[in-house]
Amino acid sequence: MMNCFICPVCGEKLNEEEKMYRCQSGHCFDKSKFDYVNLLMSQKSSAKRHGDDRLMVRARRDFLSENYYGFLRDSLCEICGKYFENSSFILDAGCGECWYSSGILEYLMSRNINANIIGIDISKDALEFASKRKSGIKTAVASLFAIPLADESCNGILNIFSPEAFSEFSRVLKKGGILIRVIPLENHLLNLKAAIYDKPYLNEIPNSHIDGFELIEERELRETITLKSHEDLMSLFMMTPYYYKTGKSDQQKLESLESFETQAEFGIRIYKKNTGEREWKDSLITDLQPKSPTIS
Repeated sequence: MMNCFICPVCGEKLNEEEKMYRCQSGHCFDKSKFDYVNLLMSQKSSAKRHGDDRLMVRARRDFLSENYYGFLRDSLCEICGKYFENSSFILDAGCGECWYSSGILEYLMSRNINANIIGIDISKDALEFASKRKSGIKTAVASLFAIPLADESCNGILNIFSPEAFSEFSRVLKKGGILIRVIPLENHLLNLKAAIYDKPYLNEIPNSHIDGFELIEERELRETITLKSHEDLMSLFMMTPYYYKTGKSDQQKLESLESFETQAEFGIRIYKKNTGEREWKDSLITDLQPKSPTIS
């Protein structure tokens, strides 16, 4: 497994040692007992807690382990098999517990595609759970807005339900690199919201345009999932922001429910980082066009 982490202090390459990462300038970053390295410059943030808390992380792990979103992961595996080759270096930006990326890595290996995947997330709890998957994915606590990777070091980026950091994505992606972005569609979990709120709202779909990128493929996945137990329903609820934005009275509306059906609807957008070649060709074609005579 190659390493492309750079020092968040000076920007030099970090060399991995048995218990730490160290750059040539002597800046050292210890590995945790869960094997991740903390490269988050916490002093730049006034937040007391970074990222998803343990309750949300555990709920998401429990829900995903039941494979309700397996159809999404299967589609991502197929897409990665289509766009990535041997020795591809892929960043899972906002990796969480690495449920998606560990499945993708296993899929690629089964097809003799020897790719490298690393993950960053702002949540230490998420990376603790990620380490228990024993996937071999190297992870770091870091912000998507200050990715500790060298310029143009990645062939691909996975951005699955994570914040937009397109400027940083563009910086670390090679020219022609692939960005795979997953977003919830309008009706995603609408039945769940209807069970909680008097006036459930539809999800807002972000604009597909990203400066410096070309949208080369788009997919929409829609399924109705049937939750098998009250525990699974509560795991789904607690892994979403809705749990943290509702009072006890709204939370109690789910207490009597056992099996439950709701929509699971995802948009997958695949982008290619512009190489500049098209802009150069367009300019050349314009220059070669016959000029209209000047009328004076």
